[in-house]
Amino acid sequence: MPAERKPMRYAHPDGYTAVCFDESGRFIVTGGSDGDVRIWESLDDDDPKSINVGEKVYSLALRNGMLVTTVSNNIVQVHSFPEGSPDGILTRFTAEANHVVFNNTATSVAAGSSDFMVKIIETRDNSQQKTIRGHDGPILSVSFDPKDLFLASSSCDGSVCIWKIADQTLVISWPLLTKFNEVSRAASICRLEWQPKTGKLLAVPVEKVVKLYERETWDNTDNLSDYSIMTPLNVVSWSPCGGYLAAGSIDGSLVVWNVQTRKCIERLRHEKAYRICAMAWHPSKGNIAYTDSEGNLGLLEGVLSDADSKELAYHSAASTFDDLFDEEDSDLPTKGINLSHPSPIRQPLVDDDDDVEDDSVMAIVNRSRHRTIEDDNSHDIGSPVHLGKMNDDDDDQASSAQAAPVSAGYSGPIPTPQQKPFQPCSTPSHLLHRFMMWNSTGIIRCYSDEQDNAIDVEFHDTSVHHAIHLSNVLNHTMADLSPEAVLLACEKSDELPSTLQCIHFNSRDTNKEWMVDMPKDENIEAICLGQGWAAISTNAHIVRIFSIGGVQKELFSLTGPVVSMTGHGEQLLISYHRGTGFDGDQCLGVQLMELGKRKRQILQGVPLPLNRKSYLAWQGFSAEGTPVFADSEGIVQMLNRSLGNTWIPISNTRDHCKGKSDYYWVVGIHENPQQLRCIPCKGSRFPPTLPRPTVTILPLKLPYCQTSSEKGQMEEQYWRSVLFHNHFDYLAANSYEFDEAAKNQVLKQQQELLMKMFALSCKVEREFRCEELSEFMTQNVLNLAIKYASRSKHLTLAQRLSDLAQEKATELMTVQEEEDDFRAEQNAGRSVTKWNSPYVQPPARSYVEKEEGESETCIQNDAEEDNNNGLDPEGTLYAKRRLYPFSKDLGSVEKITPKSVTLTNSILGRANPFKVTSDGISPALVGGQTRNTNILDSMTKTSKKSTSNNSQSANKEKSLVLKPLISKPKAKQTQATLFQSTIPKSSSKPVEEKAIEAKPVQTIIPVSKNTENKKPKKTGFQLWLEEGRDDIVAETPGLTEEEIIKEGMNRFRILSSEERKAWTEKAKRSGSINNTPDAEDVKKRKRVEDPNEDEPENKKGNSEEHEGLAIKQKPQHLSTNSRLSAFAFKKD
Repeated sequence: MPAERKPMRYAHPDGYTAVCFDESGRFIVTGGSDGDVRIWESLDDDDPKSINVGEKVYSLALRNGMLVTTVSNNIVQVHSFPEGSPDGILTRFTAEANHVVFNNTATSVAAGSSDFMVKIIETRDNSQQKTIRGHDGPILSVSFDPKDLFLASSSCDGSVCIWKIADQTLVISWPLLTKFNEVSRAASICRLEWQPKTGKLLAVPVEKVVKLYERETWDNTDNLSDYSIMTPLNVVSWSPCGGYLAAGSIDGSLVVWNVQTRKCIERLRHEKAYRICAMAWHPSKGNIAYTDSEGNLGLLEGVLSDADSKELAYHSAASTFDDLFDEEDSDLPTKGINLSHPSPIRQPLVDDDDDVEDDSVMAIVNRSRHRTIEDDNSHDIGSPVHLGKMNDDDDDQASSAQAAPVSAGYSGPIPTPQQKPFQPCSTPSHLLHRFMMWNSTGIIRCYSDEQDNAIDVEFHDTSVHHAIHLSNVLNHTMADLSPEAVLLACEKSDELPSTLQCIHFNSRDTNKEWMVDMPKDENIEAICLGQGWAAISTNAHIVRIFSIGGVQKELFSLTGPVVSMTGHGEQLLISYHRGTGFDGDQCLGVQLMELGKRKRQILQGVPLPLNRKSYLAWQGFSAEGTPVFADSEGIVQMLNRSLGNTWIPISNTRDHCKGKSDYYWVVGIHENPQQLRCIPCKGSRFPPTLPRPTVTILPLKLPYCQTSSEKGQMEEQYWRSVLFHNHFDYLAANSYEFDEAAKNQVLKQQQELLMKMFALSCKVEREFRCEELSEFMTQNVLNLAIKYASRSKHLTLAQRLSDLAQEKATELMTVQEEEDDFRAEQNAGRSVTKWNSPYVQPPARSYVEKEEGESETCIQNDAEEDNNNGLDPEGTLYAKRRLYPFSKDLGSVEKITPKSVTLTNSILGRANPFKVTSDGISPALVGGQTRNTNILDSMTKTSKKSTSNNSQSANKEKSLVLKPLISKPKAKQTQATLFQSTIPKSSSKPVEEKAIEAKPVQTIIPVSKNTENKKPKKTGFQLWLEEGRDDIVAETPGLTEEEIIKEGMNRFRILSSEERKAWTEKAKRSGSINNTPDAEDVKKRKRVEDPNEDEPENKKGNSEEHEGLAIKQKPQHLSTNSRLSAFAFKKD
């Protein structure tokens, strides 16, 4: 029965047009010179799906949902099928790629280019590439041997070559074709092809015949020809069963032969005699799709008879059981498979395990879960167990075979092949020119071509060492670089063992190089350098530690195969396989050790949180020593030491890529400043050596929610700052040097962010959130928060924060006193010079300085201006003194006190440090009664200067003189509800003598006689309110005092600027009259300023001040709110 030829239809513009079927045979896929790939459901499909892949398509191949195309910008790229979404670039050429094909298992792709090269790329990892060189002209076509042992290629240099894939060596070459300079000028594109399944024959179209070459012997066993062929053949295509061969010529002739009988079973001619560009067989039917040079698509139906069609389906679907179970279970009944009759083709599968390579990650992920896995532990039909059973019992043979697909089908998770070991910051080892290492110290390049096989070492800082050129005699494939040495390693070969070589250029002797050979059958897989040590890991799961001078030190075993190793200082980070991953996921663990004087293990067997279906792409340390890693999806994660050594994502490099095929190659990271150093790679995962790549700085960002809002943005900034400055604590704990000023600056920025978040929460009436934020604030910033809350009229919040501040101070004071008691017992009577409490900050200092014939004490003020409240690094010391008023700083000298008052805590008991007695001495020294005080009560201490040498001994025991602080009155003093702390400025008068800075004593601000007699300066608003108060009360009776003030403020704002200015001038004139100093003030000022005043008068003055202090002290029964109201307006 002759074949039925369907009318051809337009598919693409004129030019080369490729065609193929998908694996199910449902779609016809074409690609043409318009750069589009079209998916046709049938030849009559008037609306095919179109995917634009480039400017021009030279070739395409489709397997396992991967659509691979070669386009005009010299790349081989992948798209998903049938979605058509880009899935990356497999490789690049320097000229257009003319042909691309898959291997039998779809794990590799071969592409031939006009730059005379053929590349074999793994679809799972495009970094695994093999390059074949040897042709002297552009490549016309390539074809994989079904057993993946050989690759055939044809070229414009007139040759057809057979290559061995394993070592890319030439097996045989035949000069069969006419030579041409360009593919466009070639008479034939010579699309050769191997016979499917067995690969026994290779079909090569040469002139008007098809030459068949036998595998292994490479003899030309037969030539297929026909009288209808008048011009050279352009393309050949085998049927899926391997029994039939179709060929198309440059004048539109199509011929089909039965290879076994060597007879032509079908011949026809193109209706317009256009050149046949491509041909493809339907996977299960005897149909052939073909295209011509004008972009038209045609279809031949019924090429084979019904019997031959059944034979085609049987051989294509059931020739091997591995291919049988590569199909969906739902497709099995439709393919004419008869499992009751065992085929002799199945038998070689028992011993064919050695020839089958491991499937790639992508192939396994795409494979259906209902497919059968055949291995040494399986018990399905393909295993020796079932074959033996079928041979033993002929009666049960049919039933066992028919039940096999159901009973032996594995529906569980698919194991993932384990990731191979790699060196971070290095490019694949198969490249001729590659980076062996790129880190913060320098760059190591390797050149392995016909002219030279060498290694170049370049340092970023030439003061570390000059550039080094090494001859790569041992074929080193691994390297690491540090400021001390260069470490190299090579894999074992048939003649030489695996060798470790170190060039210690910081060595003080002349022998700067040492080498170590590994034991027999032990191969180095990963290496790294640290400070004073080197480490390697071998395939025996052993980690070996060496000193930098070559001394063998400790060794230990890993619980799985190593993946990568990195060193930094004393830290060693190892990633390895904890077990088998499933469904495309890797199961990796990490081990972190310190190899210094304290040899300890920080992490052991902790799972590495890789992204779904990704693998480890980079690991290392930040410049500050924190472990970091990145996966193949671009997610960068860092170890958070402050949260139980957990991992936290800090960046996603894919967010910065412009295209889906672009990647960033990580080379380093800094925590301060926060920078991720990467090299952008266009269409590849790694950069080329030439031209020299440029390092790009990427910002770091934590994946917090709603970062577009002001709240989410500040939260992300605060916690990112906390995370990236945990290294200060680590460095301090391990006795490393660090920048104290930088740490203080960071703390200042963090507290500023907390204050901003606090203000934002107050604005939106989130008082509970404000309380939560206050938990992270320091004591001084908490005082600012209390002040802000009171000014924004959140009085309840201000009171709660005040209570919280008091609780914090009490808790810290309790911890400090317990620490003092413990140390007093341990150091009976000795000065405490070491402070080990992890909860209390180092206390304030006291100094003792002596001179001949004189000694005096100067007690500094215990407060500062509000704008210096702990945010300025220079005020940190004063903040610590205010927080711990009874502490001594590190290295301070113990204060010398008279024997009469040297009492320990065990004698006095727990006294209230805030209690002030009538004589101005703290109850901590005299054991007076305690009272409750608010933490916001302003406290100070001053000293009365001694004016005569004779008065020093008399006033030695009474050197502490307590005086009240009088804050400057300010506007709006009638608001008695504002809460604020009065922290006056330190005295600006210079200290004329060397002084003793004694322990600060916190006291209540008493009201002196002077402050009672003086009237506070009134503002213009107060004067206006006094006159207009009666009007406000008359208009709105029943208002409270606070409401009257608010109403007065509203009315005062309405006044014109001239009126308000007039009231202000009136207030100034009134204040100058009321504040005239009285005689008593003049007398006191004279007493202070007169340096010749004798000792009795000085003593008398002191006693008068003590009496006044005792008389005017505030009563103890006042409530907290009353005491707060007393100083609410005493600002700065």
